[in-house]
Amino acid sequence: MNTTETVKEKQCYFCINGINEIDYKDAQVLRRFISSYAKIAPQRRSGLCAKHQRKVAQAVKRARYMSLLPYVIK
Repeated sequence: MNTTETVKEKQCYFCINGINEIDYKDAQVLRRFISSYAKIAPQRRSGLCAKHQRKVAQAVKRARYMSLLPYVIK
């Protein structure tokens, strides 16, 4: 990569939209941050800031426990 090229960094979905609380019951939003194998997406892929990445990980784990999201996909 040349030094003249700029890489556009992903911006945090929750910071941009002004969402303060991440609800584990909102499975549609949480599905954005899990892979096709139902793994939690890493921060470099999801584009979240560190604070929201931790909150999303906790929300996904809670949603799995409550059977809102799958642990594995067959």
